[in-house]
Parts: sequence; C-alpha cells; structure tokens
Amino acid sequence: MESGTPPGGGTGVFAPRPGAAPVGRMIAAQAALETRMLLRNGEQLLLTVIIPALLLALFSTVDVVDTGAGEPVDFLAPGVLALAVMSTAFTGQAIATGFERRYGVLKRLGASPLPRWALMTAKTLAVLVTEVLQVLLLTVIALALGWSPHGDPLAVLLLLVLGTAAFSGLGLLMAGTLRAEATLAAANLVFLLLLVGGGVIVPLERFPAGVRSVLELLPISALSDGLRDVLQQGASLPLGAVAVLAVWAVLSLGAAARFFRWE
Repeated sequence: MESGTPPGGGTGVFAPRPGAAPVGRMIAAQAALETRMLLRNGEQLLLTVIIPALLLALFSTVDVVDTGAGEPVDFLAPGVLALAVMSTAFTGQAIATGFERRYGVLKRLGASPLPRWALMTAKTLAVLVTEVLQVLLLTVIALALGWSPHGDPLAVLLLLVLGTAAFSGLGLLMAGTLRAEATLAAANLVFLLLLVGGGVIVPLERFPAGVRSVLELLPISALSDGLRDVLQQGASLPLGAVAVLAVWAVLSLGAAARFFRWE
C-alpha cells in the first residue's frame, strides 16, 4: 500500500484543503495585529493619550480660555473626548498607514486574500479598541477634576462610533493617496488646526458668524458639540451632529474604499 493512502483505498481523509480563511476570521486576526501595533508605538501613545490628557488637566485647572458659564471641565471633557477620537482614528492611523504603504507592508497585504475593505474594517476595529481605553482614562481624569456628565450613554456611543468612522475614512483616504511624508505633514497640520478651530478647547461662539457656520460642518465640531449637548446639556440625541457625522462617515469611507492604493 502506498504511503499516505488510507486503508480501504479511500481518497485520503487528511488531504489538504488550500484556500483563504473566512473573511470574518481574517478581519479579526488583522484587527488584533493592528491593535498590538498601536499600543506598542510610543509616538502614537503620545498623540492619542498623553496630549489629550494634558490638555484636559491644563485647561480645566488654569483659566486660559473662557468656556462660558459652569465649570471649565464640563465644557472641556466632551471636546477632549472628540479630540481623542480624531487623534487615534485620523491622525495616528493616517501616519501609521502612510508609512506602512511606503515600506511595502500594504503591498504585501494586497497580494494576500484580505480584501481592501476588510483591511479598512480591521484598522477601524483596532482604532475602536484603542478608543475604549482612551475614553476610560479621560473619563477618570475628568471625574477627578469635578466633571458631572449627564445624558444618554447610548447617544454618546452612537456619536463616538460615527465620529470614529468619519475620521477613520479620512485618515485612510489620506494615507492611501498621498506620499508618506505628505501624509505626516498634512495629518499633523490638520490636527493642530482642528484642535484650535473645531470647538475642542475654544467655543465656536468665539468665531465670527460666517466662519462659525463653516466650522460647524466639520466632523470634529459636530462630534465635540454633539457630545457636549448630551453630556453637558442632557440632550437625548443631537440629530444635527448625527447627520453631519453620518454624511462624513459615508463619504470618507466610500472614497477611501474607491481610491486607496496599496503602493
């Protein structure tokens, strides 16, 4: 009897079955890898954890910006949560993915059975895991500073998920179309501009009416104001902010899926 032939002349119980794993399993494995890479990167931790935490602690205790009536932390905490989402989903992801593309990592992934949309999904899931840790840390710091949040937690969750999708799509679009050096410069510049003009630290009411009407359409403004409406004002669900974030999420993720280049 030939080696490897089972008794009885069968076709082989242990015959290999080459082929790609189910898409769900591929996404889970890639998301776990992306999460580990995010949490091990010191520069990413500086951007996503340390800077938002320092801004929250500094501006809540030092009277630098007029945040209106009430405790400064009540205004600042929702804005810093929105900043944390942007720093992870947009800035950090754009820079990391841009250099992965430059060094050929994405080119090799492009030759694998992993679809383009599945890679984007895995990266977004990794961002969500990181954001959970961010939100927990910033919430603890804000509560220690005297923050008194209100509102529906489900509304907060919806806003954070929509904001993550919008910023993730924008970050992947930038990383998948620009050179790595251009992505690095542009992502950091956008981060700084939106930090100042996105309603995170400085209320939008401080800007002229014409400028404010434009700034209110930005995803960071919609997210920070939406979170503020729920957590500070106790609103049930800010439909305007949800609509703006949903439009940005659909457009940015659609554009990223269409124009993202592996190399």
